[in-house]
Amino acid sequence: MPKFEQYNIPLKDMKSEKQSFEFNLDDVFFKKIDSPEVQRGSVKATVNVKRISEVYELLFDLDGVIKLPCDRCLDDMNQLVRYKDKIQVKLGVDFSEEGEIVVVPEKDGVINIAWFLYEFIVLNIPMKHVHPSGECNKTMAGKLKKHLTRQKDDEDDFDDDMDEDETAYNEDYTDPRWDILKNISETN
Repeated sequence: MPKFEQYNIPLKDMKSEKQSFEFNLDDVFFKKIDSPEVQRGSVKATVNVKRISEVYELLFDLDGVIKLPCDRCLDDMNQLVRYKDKIQVKLGVDFSEEGEIVVVPEKDGVINIAWFLYEFIVLNIPMKHVHPSGECNKTMAGKLKKHLTRQKDDEDDFDDDMDEDETAYNEDYTDPRWDILKNISETN
């Protein structure tokens, strides 16, 4: 049995014009996909299939949580997943994508949606994923803060995660390598 066979939707053998399928995407699913972005999670996927003449419309509704490393402290964090999308599928000779329509072989009459489910989740991960303020690993955040050179007016919410004694660093400090560049505009 192929590892994603349970994510097959039999289009050709649909008994009615509309049909609904439910899938639970858990740690096992993410491990089988074997992609580095997401390795763990719990997402409920509902797929409603509607036949419209020669085209099948698949409406995806994803709701759940995935685990990602925090960009700031590297500890795992929960990232909510709430997403809706649709694809259109028609039967043809070979598997292909024709613009907005996915073509699956008519002899099979089945579409495997495992990779679509994974892509919908991954493509909706925010660029910056960090713990809510105050939830980062204090030890890691403190070590990182010691190695950062920042300006006073930096708007990042990083300071909210630090204890008072961790924020006692020299805010007037600038990297001496950049000091020489301050004189460039004065001499030219």
